[in-house]
Order: sequence, then structure tokens, then C-alpha cells
Amino acid sequence: MSQEKIIAVKNLSKKFGNFIAVNDISFDVYKGEIFGFLGANGAGKTTAMKMLIGISKPTSGEAVVADFDVNFQAEMVKKNIGYMSQKFSMYDDLTIKENITFFGGIYGLSRNQIKEKTAQLISDLGLENELNKLVGDLPLGWKQKLSFSVALLHEPKIVFLDEPTGGVDPITRRQFWEMIYAEAHKGTTIFVTTHYMDEAEYCDRVSIMVEGKIEALESPKNLKQQYKVTSMNEVFLKLARNVE
Repeated sequence: MSQEKIIAVKNLSKKFGNFIAVNDISFDVYKGEIFGFLGANGAGKTTAMKMLIGISKPTSGEAVVADFDVNFQAEMVKKNIGYMSQKFSMYDDLTIKENITFFGGIYGLSRNQIKEKTAQLISDLGLENELNKLVGDLPLGWKQKLSFSVALLHEPKIVFLDEPTGGVDPITRRQFWEMIYAEAHKGTTIFVTTHYMDEAEYCDRVSIMVEGKIEALESPKNLKQQYKVTSMNEVFLKLARNVE
């Protein structure tokens, strides 16, 4: 992890009528960092992520993602990031090869680049014999691994993962995190939301949102020391009680 900022957020807010979903949050994320963005359902983390990936305009505040301003350069933000949604976003009725080709085209890759990337991706995942299999026929764990790999096709500086391991078994979760570590080691920044508190332990730093505000931002180790507990789940529970 370097000290080069890849995300810079200052006083970012989002209102829906009189309801404040995201309330004046500020934080930075650095190149090559695995940054955990945590919070209970309704805490505002998904709304905040939507602003950072350029699909929801902030009510107020500023955010720069991969050197582009989310307020004025949202389309450039989208082109320079990878994104894996909570709901599986690939096409079940297309083959693995067809999905890779389709998304490679969306990301603006040439035919040769798509061909090279497809070969590399299939080799890395060990799916040589499954290339022409419908994605809908794959187990969920393989769908998630494929979706993550496709989000990295265009070599983005940062990839946003929204609850990437929801519903998969513990072994697949661990394998998925090994993929995340490998990508971060290459210098890609990983911005990940998760409700699994044990996964928060894998992050370099975590932000914890409660009722639209960031109530804590530190490394898991330092947070556990600060709150005198042994797990991130206990940190989360203490923070929630303090706000109440």
C-alpha cells in the first residue's frame, strides 16, 4: 500500500427529501489498499458507494475517484473503475466466453485484447473445459470468481465490490479473498463492502458507518485495541450501542 490517494472524499452527503442517507462523510483511500466499507443494512454504505462509482449524484460535498470528480466526470469514473454488484451481474443465458467478450467490448478493449484477456482469465481460473458452458449452469462460487475477474478485464486502478461473498460457502469465501489479496499485491485498490465481520479482519483499514455517518476509520488491529475487544464484531456492536 502506497501513500498515493486513489479516492478522496470530503463532506459528501446524499439526501432524499428530508431523509439524510449519507451525512457529511470524509475519508481517503490509498493505492493498493484493501479498504473495508462496513455498516448494517440502512447505514448508508450502498448509497455512498453509488456516489463513488458515478451512478448517483451527491447532494453536496466532493469526491475524486481514480483522478476524476464524481460531480462533473461521472462517465470517466465509470470507465476507470471495476465494479462487482451484490446481485450477480453477468448473463446466465450466455456462455463464459460470450460474457467475457461482451464485457470486454463494453470496457473498450480491442478484439486482440479480448482474446488475450480471455485466454489469461480462463487459465487463471482453470476453466479451460468450461469455456462454452452457460454461466447460469455454474455454481455460485464460480460465478462470483468469474464476475470479479471480468471486473478487472480493463485493468482498472480500483475495483468496487458490493458484498462479494454473500451466500457462498466458507471455502469459496477464503479462495475469493486470496484473489483479492493477489490483485491488491499488483497495486489495484480494493473497495469492499461486507456484512461478514471476520472479513473485515482481512482489510488494511475499515470504515464503519452508523446512521449515515462514519463513526470509526482505522486498521482492524487498532480498532480492536481502541475498544479493548478481540473481534471486529465486538467493535461493531460497541459502536452501534454508543450511537444509540
